[in-house]
Amino acid sequence: MRTDPPNATLLKFGYPATLLHEGRHWAVLVRPAQPTLGSLVLCALGDFRSYGDLPAEAFTEQGQLVAQIERLLRSVSRYDRINYLMLMMVDPNVHFHVLPRYEGARQFDGTSFPDTGWPGQPDLSATQPASPALVTALRSSWQSEMSQEDEI
Repeated sequence: MRTDPPNATLLKFGYPATLLHEGRHWAVLVRPAQPTLGSLVLCALGDFRSYGDLPAEAFTEQGQLVAQIERLLRSVSRYDRINYLMLMMVDPNVHFHVLPRYEGARQFDGTSFPDTGWPGQPDLSATQPASPALVTALRSSWQSEMSQEDEI
């Protein structure tokens, strides 16, 4: 586990309360403001401010995590497309916003999550908060997906 303090971007996105997975180089977090159901943040660990500064091993781990993220979100939000946004204009550490995209809306625990930007750019201003129940459900689904992968 981590020995260094979490970077500012991890903290901004709710670490450790929103944490789904922490690897050697990346953390997967539930995005506190959900523009679409299941929106996540894939955040580099450490104080990296440039994608090219990450160690080579981080790219291998990232590829593995992307596959796991897509399996998780396919089951949770039944997305039609998925967007990875690496903007880093406000939050300086290397990270991606992972947004499942779909036509219409998805429901979770009585809350509607419409993709108001569909089929164009995601609308990051139209969000629902990630409830504790959503974080718990995503964490449970992540753990279930990982345990199934271990059995293969």
